[in-house]
Amino acid sequence: MTEEENEFIEGVGEPDAFQRLWTPHRIAYVRGENKPESGEVAECPFCRIPTLDDVEGHIVHRGESAYVVLNLYPYNPGHLLVCPYRHVADYTDLTAEETAEVAEFTKRGMAVMREVSQPHGFNIGLNQGAAAGAGIAAHLHQHIVPRWSGDSNFLPIIGRTKTVPQLLDETRALLAKAWE
Repeated sequence: MTEEENEFIEGVGEPDAFQRLWTPHRIAYVRGENKPESGEVAECPFCRIPTLDDVEGHIVHRGESAYVVLNLYPYNPGHLLVCPYRHVADYTDLTAEETAEVAEFTKRGMAVMREVSQPHGFNIGLNQGAAAGAGIAAHLHQHIVPRWSGDSNFLPIIGRTKTVPQLLDETRALLAKAWE
């Protein structure tokens, strides 16, 4: 090792036995860069996404009052969000039409995911309010998280790292094709 390399290593500490898996796309989530500072519609990513084309917005399907989109910061591959177009925070404030379409898209999302990725189960849920874990509390969104036996292994528990084996664009294309 050169003297310069030794100085660099000394400057960053002792090497350890850990291998690093870099996920630089998650830094935006960690920093809250895409999170609106207020509940204003103009700042809401779930209001902005439908203005994008399907590929750019990672939209899997569009309906009359709701749409299905890939989560940019997925818990598991294929993690979907079902969002009403209308900027509404609370489930009890959805119209009958919005409630029906969110429910129908949740069922369809599960069926499509089963066809494409054969998960062993699902976590389905709404986080109502920041205290309940909603990252963007001002715009309701239902999570559809596919699960596989053993998908929570040592890597996320000890290594605090989650591997996502497929690019979002590829996942979106497969799910959108299967949706039809």
